[in-house]
Amino acid sequence: MPEPPTCLDDTLTLTSTPVRSLLRRAPICVPPELPVRAAAQTMREHNVSSVLVTDGDTLRGIVTDRDLRNRVLAAGLDPQRPVIEVATTAVQTVDIGDAAFDALLLMARLNIHHVPVTDGARVVGLISSSDLQQRQSDSAVVLAQAIYQQDSVAELQAVATRIPALQRQLAAAGTSAHATGRLVSAMTDAITTRLLQLAERALGPAPVPWAWVAAGSQGRNEQTAQSDQDNCLVLDDAYDAAHHGAYFEALARFVCDGLNACGYVYCPGEMMALTPMWRQPWSRWREYFMRWIETPDPKALMLTCVFFDQRFVAGERALLDTLRAEVLARTPKQRIFLAHMVSNALTHTPPLNWLGNLQTIRGGEHDGTIDLKHSGIVPIIDLARVYALAGGIGAVNTRERLLHSADSGEITRERVRDLLDALEFLTTLRVQHQARRLEAGQPADNFLRPDELSALEQRHLKDAFAVVKALQGVLEKRYLAGRF
Repeated sequence: MPEPPTCLDDTLTLTSTPVRSLLRRAPICVPPELPVRAAAQTMREHNVSSVLVTDGDTLRGIVTDRDLRNRVLAAGLDPQRPVIEVATTAVQTVDIGDAAFDALLLMARLNIHHVPVTDGARVVGLISSSDLQQRQSDSAVVLAQAIYQQDSVAELQAVATRIPALQRQLAAAGTSAHATGRLVSAMTDAITTRLLQLAERALGPAPVPWAWVAAGSQGRNEQTAQSDQDNCLVLDDAYDAAHHGAYFEALARFVCDGLNACGYVYCPGEMMALTPMWRQPWSRWREYFMRWIETPDPKALMLTCVFFDQRFVAGERALLDTLRAEVLARTPKQRIFLAHMVSNALTHTPPLNWLGNLQTIRGGEHDGTIDLKHSGIVPIIDLARVYALAGGIGAVNTRERLLHSADSGEITRERVRDLLDALEFLTTLRVQHQARRLEAGQPADNFLRPDELSALEQRHLKDAFAVVKALQGVLEKRYLAGRF
């Protein structure tokens, strides 16, 4: 099994995290005249270690657990005295827009553990040293390390609940969408690898070599929080179903069930190693790909879009590398297959009307929104996949496919830059939209209302869609003219 990663690029730091991203609820406030005992009861009821003493909108002081211990219990003070008498009244505050690192420095300098947060003259929250420590513990490196330290599915499930918080932090810090996808996907890789380790501990060593392979968005290193799972097993050709089938069925079930428990729900199309069809020896996988290339019917095209985006996660890397090398050596010559791939890609088009204006979904649950994933990001993913297959390019990540496509001549460098800008803009909108929903306690989705954007952002959105639509037109002329 591979060793856990020692570092990850673009790990979030407190210097780039705004204080506002640490706030989880409104501050707990009490009036100055409230008895100390009642203030302590308020802290217990809300499960907090401090309360703010306010007079209307005016901050008068702060009372912490330490104040109650040192100034009330130890001093023998009557608990019916007004709470303002034991409060710290020379209160230091931080602004909601300050960096979290500045708040950490303030706490260290003054040897305090709680700091009120203000927005102008208004108190909007309270952060503690434990909030900052939790933010540190949710960083990608520490989170990956924590994943590898867990010894059961239940423990992994608890750690996995911190991954949406990581995405929120990345969005708040302005981390690039490309880096965010890599970091979130790396967490899925870590959970998958740890599940495989736990499975081998329970089942014993595998009878033949195997490769666990991620597909779809995880395979492309482009995951966001709350994705479903797409995966498969490539087995050595020494595999014998009669002798080895039960072991690998148990292995796949343990891992896929574990991923589902950790929030990566079962693939609706059952494209998982749990499905016997996607748990096959190398030679059978070769037959699959050759049949999809030579007979590109609608189902084959759908499967191609998932399984051509494969990436090794654990096991024997050569099993996947040799398979992909053979397949990619064939695809550039298959013009009919590529034409069908282009036709399939054109089923997802940017939501622009004939005047070039944004066109929202009409009716239904998502009335008045734009599907950022299927109407914006997926068309770019599809374009990049066609470029990669036409050029025999081994890259799986969409950004890397586009960069290599310029070298292969499938697309000009200028157009690559346009697509990369469009991809980053659309993916950033999606990540930020999901972060806002997660922050509000809502499930992440891809449906954005244009009125959430500024006029400038709406113009950028139209420009990004126009770039995608133009390049879809280029591929249509290149591959489909006179064919259908």
